[in-house]
Amino acid sequence: MRTDTAQIVRLEDYRPSDFLIDKVELDVRLDATATRVTATLSLRPNPEGRSDAPLSLDGDELNLKSVTLDGRSLPAEEFEASPQSLVIAQPPQHPFTLTVETEINPTANTKLMGVYRSGGNYCTQCEAEGFRRITYFLDRPDVLAVYTTRIEADLDEAPVLLGNGNRVESGSVEGTNRHYAVWHDPHPKPSYLFALVGGKLGRVGKSFTTMSGRNVEIAVYVEPGKENRADYALDALERSMRWDEQVFGREYDLDVFNIVAVSDFNMGAMENKGLNIFNDKYVLASPETATDMDYAHIEAIIAHEYFHNWSGNRVTCRDWFQLCLKEGLTVFRDQEFSSDERSRPVDRIAEVKTLRARQFLEDSGPLAHPVRPSQYREINNFYTATVYEKGAEIVRMLKTIIGAEDFRRGMDLYFERCDGTAATVEDFLKAFADVTGRDLSHFSRWYEQAGTPRVTVKGHYDQSARIYRLDFTQSTQPTPGQATKEPMVIPIALGLVARDGSTIEATCERIDARGVFILDKASDSLIFTGVASPPVPSLLRGFSAPVKASLDLSNGDLLALLQYDSDAFNRWQAAQTVAMRLLVGASTGAAPSEEEIDALSSALHAFMEQSALQDPAFAALVLSLPSEADVAQEIGANVDPDAIHRARKELRRRIGEVCSDLLQHFHRSLAETGSYSPDAASAGRRALRNASLDLLAAANRDLGERLAREQFDSASNMTDRLASLNVLMTLSGEARETAIARFEDLYRHEPLVLDKWFTLQATIPEDGALDRVRRLMEHPAFSMGNPNRVRSLVGSFAMLNQVQFNRADGAGYDFLASIVLAVDAINPQLAARLLTAFSTWRMMNETRRSHAKKALLSVAEKPNLSRDVSDIVSRALEENKAS
Repeated sequence: MRTDTAQIVRLEDYRPSDFLIDKVELDVRLDATATRVTATLSLRPNPEGRSDAPLSLDGDELNLKSVTLDGRSLPAEEFEASPQSLVIAQPPQHPFTLTVETEINPTANTKLMGVYRSGGNYCTQCEAEGFRRITYFLDRPDVLAVYTTRIEADLDEAPVLLGNGNRVESGSVEGTNRHYAVWHDPHPKPSYLFALVGGKLGRVGKSFTTMSGRNVEIAVYVEPGKENRADYALDALERSMRWDEQVFGREYDLDVFNIVAVSDFNMGAMENKGLNIFNDKYVLASPETATDMDYAHIEAIIAHEYFHNWSGNRVTCRDWFQLCLKEGLTVFRDQEFSSDERSRPVDRIAEVKTLRARQFLEDSGPLAHPVRPSQYREINNFYTATVYEKGAEIVRMLKTIIGAEDFRRGMDLYFERCDGTAATVEDFLKAFADVTGRDLSHFSRWYEQAGTPRVTVKGHYDQSARIYRLDFTQSTQPTPGQATKEPMVIPIALGLVARDGSTIEATCERIDARGVFILDKASDSLIFTGVASPPVPSLLRGFSAPVKASLDLSNGDLLALLQYDSDAFNRWQAAQTVAMRLLVGASTGAAPSEEEIDALSSALHAFMEQSALQDPAFAALVLSLPSEADVAQEIGANVDPDAIHRARKELRRRIGEVCSDLLQHFHRSLAETGSYSPDAASAGRRALRNASLDLLAAANRDLGERLAREQFDSASNMTDRLASLNVLMTLSGEARETAIARFEDLYRHEPLVLDKWFTLQATIPEDGALDRVRRLMEHPAFSMGNPNRVRSLVGSFAMLNQVQFNRADGAGYDFLASIVLAVDAINPQLAARLLTAFSTWRMMNETRRSHAKKALLSVAEKPNLSRDVSDIVSRALEENKAS
């Protein structure tokens, strides 16, 4: 097995670059197979670097044509060049100019890093280390330069030419059919934020007036003919720009802001300065092709990439270990935007569900790492849920601890101090420490320690003294590389709820006016006085910290919270906790009693009857049971996915039966009557209607199939049509196959909708699913070269189909291993992300573990693996112990 120990990069080894680049002048002459790039770099020795250091520039599969230093063509003996590097052993010790000409092949660039072609258009992706695939460079985030880029292309092939910054010149090349555009970005930036686009593109745009009165042209570029599907993205951009001015005081700083949608993209989107490049699934939307969730994702991701203009671009990260500094902070910012635009409780629940499904799972397996890792083998593999989602939770906790007013003051100081620099986590925390006078060194452990803390809480009531005591303990399981975990700073928002819903009058000196208690020791206690009757504690309100909670509450206590708690998140959490207990018991041989199942079902019926129509989106979430993956994670060892599937199917049936009358009423009364709108209220009504349909089908197959078929045929929007098809996916038989064929017929010319069609079939949880996936790989619309298509079929099977991927015969594991090896030769980043589906293999039962390990070894033993895949497979196979 390859371990690539020589390639390990460590945070402790960081040192500044020996050279700095002040200006970059690029001349890019686009050609499908022979693009010429001439880079003129204004370099100087770094006073903080080594005075006798060679100039060593990064490259990746480059074809060097010429090197010129201060106007003199360098002879071969004065430098060493390979496709991976360019080294000048004795560079000048004063400012100098280096001009390097390279040739690259965008059409052959299947890695989709650097300059490549997507749908005939030229585009770029340079984060994290893609700029070195364009020209030789100091390709690291702490080297900031001012860029001027001249782009030239054949007019018929690429009539639109876009770059970073502001366009300062354009025209035609005399005597040819070629034209050019020159773009200048006055703001120093690292190479990972470079971008260019050339191609045939349609445009939707408008003028935006900033808070200081400047006019900015904002635009979205898409494939010609799809302009009408870009309106929502443009609207989301405008709202994002206004929100960032109002909430964070951040004004945009260029004359233009452009978004380009491309169909082949390894990521969701990229925040290049003034020229964001997006996977088109997060731009294109119409009621006929996009679901409510698609609209919400477009809004959030448009906002995320725009917010990077300050938290990532104007202030970037010193090194890739500080990745959370831009990503975690910006995720927090886009979450706050979405919460203000939509429903804060509903959005918060969605955020926590994602955190638990992705990040808690990551924390508990072989890929666990701190939010700021101490080392990495391949940086592409650290764009993880831990960096993004847990990183956002750390920022949220900081705001909870110091309060909203001081948080805003700290953000203002951070932006002011670090504008135009490459910063660190320490720089970020110091801004808040300085405005509050707090010592945040203890809080910084959240960046340093891997693993999810577990908080155990026990309550004790003394009726005679009218005292209620809560005892807290915290602990974090060891993770690879970290055997000992220190106590964390955990903000716990809490309150007390009476079992009958009456008001509880109680006093506790250690809880602040916002109802927040700070647990910063291994154990601590709270004393409430004047408590007239035994209360039910409502803990971690709003999910105030990313921890797992163990509570000594009965199911009855939890169902009282569902009914009476003033905190929406904890009402939802109460129902989830009871359902999880029932599902874990049924999956592990400790079947719950009929009374326990009836109690949950009746409580849900009562909740729906009283509250569902007040907030339909919230009600839909309350009705949704923990997923099969959630249950597996809760069990944690010797997992049997088949048993979990059976348990969840049975509980859904029982709830559907008890609530049948209400569910039929909701499905009937919430039917779409007017034109479609993606607003939160309309989306909430559709969510409750479709959740009702799902449970009705679980309880009564014939009724569910009839209603689903009727909804499929009459649906006026993709949300309702896809929801009905999703229900039919759970019901084997002719109706399902007919609907699958009909859906393909309707949308065969809509690539993003076909992705949904592939996903639904990949997630059918029954025998034959793997054979279906194999057949679909032969479908004319499937391409291993398109990341969206591979993720929608293969990725969905591996990540979402718990039963069939984790088959007892190991066939699912073998299939994924073979696909990973095939994709690795084309697109290593995509292959590595597919491979992370094995992150749960150690929690499976012995038979499945054996098969999974064999499949992983088949990958590890393959010669010539990419660094991306080699890193993931070696970490997946490492012994899961602290060292």
